[in-house]
Amino acid sequence: MRILIVGGGAREDALSWRLAASPSCEALFHAPGNAGTAARGVNWDQVSATDARTIGRRAREEQIDFVVLGPETAIAAGVGDRCREAGIAVFGPGRNAGRLETSKVFAKRFMERHQIPTARFKVVHNIEQAKRALEHWRGGAVVKADGLAAGKGVVVCDDAAPALALLTAWYEYNTVPGGGHDVVIEERLSGREVSVFAISDGRAMVPFAAACDYKRAGDDDEGPNTGGMGAYSPPAGFPENLLDIVREGVIAPTLRGLLAEGEEYRGVLYCGMMMTDKGPIVIEFNARFGDPETQVLVPRARGDFARYLRSAADGALEIDAATWSEEACVGVVLASSRYPFENTQLAGLPADLGLPAGVTAFWGPSSREGDTVSSPGGRVLTVTASGRDLAVARARAYEAIGELKTRFPPGTPLAYRSDIARL
Repeated sequence: MRILIVGGGAREDALSWRLAASPSCEALFHAPGNAGTAARGVNWDQVSATDARTIGRRAREEQIDFVVLGPETAIAAGVGDRCREAGIAVFGPGRNAGRLETSKVFAKRFMERHQIPTARFKVVHNIEQAKRALEHWRGGAVVKADGLAAGKGVVVCDDAAPALALLTAWYEYNTVPGGGHDVVIEERLSGREVSVFAISDGRAMVPFAAACDYKRAGDDDEGPNTGGMGAYSPPAGFPENLLDIVREGVIAPTLRGLLAEGEEYRGVLYCGMMMTDKGPIVIEFNARFGDPETQVLVPRARGDFARYLRSAADGALEIDAATWSEEACVGVVLASSRYPFENTQLAGLPADLGLPAGVTAFWGPSSREGDTVSSPGGRVLTVTASGRDLAVARARAYEAIGELKTRFPPGTPLAYRSDIARL
């Protein structure tokens, strides 16, 4: 297959790395790709991941057989719809079904309609409605902007007062993340977070793996929310039958709801959940592979991963095309030092990272110039390591980071959490 991966972050670098090892992969293309993907195939580095018209046209010209959607922005821009109209198989939902992620309001009301367990919530559109919603609020509150905000549209508050102060600022200065005015206020849940990933061919939806990620910028979950600072898989401390529990309680009613509403969902569904004493409660749905979760999932994949994804896109899932190793994988994100408040451009990073066996690094948005890499900053690199258990994988990942720091130019402003997978 001639495969196009849409996106240019570490998630897409990881997908490219794994798909390149698939027997059924003939050639790889990336739109726009990054410094890592450039080593495996062709980068359409002038093509934005949201430029549906150009991607559809170039895919036809290059005789692409199969498209894998990476970021949520591509889904929202209708890239999948445009490629399907061109007769190309696509792994990733269309724009309409993608609202499970791209609209927090739609997702919460969808869960309410189809009895999918989720936190109690209120939807508000202006400050007056926010005041009424919070007037008698008890306990913690999570404020979520409706639209896409690159992981920065969710704020966790201890009680109603800081939630109201935040919303007052958002509405007064017209700064609701992602634009628009719609906001979800939901109860703050207690428990342990876990993400379960399911693959769907439009008729069946099957969970295949799980991971835990770290969203706060600093150790011990301090600091602001980010796009994700690290992850590990498989999760520790959860029931052995976690996938079965989630299949029955979350995935089955979600599939029924999609079918009832006329949606043929082909792609991956990311179920971000809180495990509570009442069972799994959905915090959010994502309509694509997660970042940084993908970076710790694909090293555990065995078999023909390309055929696995393609079968779902074709509407006839071959569940045995891929299996999942019991090895553990830990990923740590190296970000520019002021992330998420600002991005610091970096240059002169080594393209050849010289990592040992069992350790892989995936580049975030970046470009390669000869033997060096330039990055606009943000989440620059995800260093992942595999091992027989989490302790071994974690030790390998942090040891590799220590070695990498000696290879980067002196004073390179990178920061990372030191507690990923520290259980």
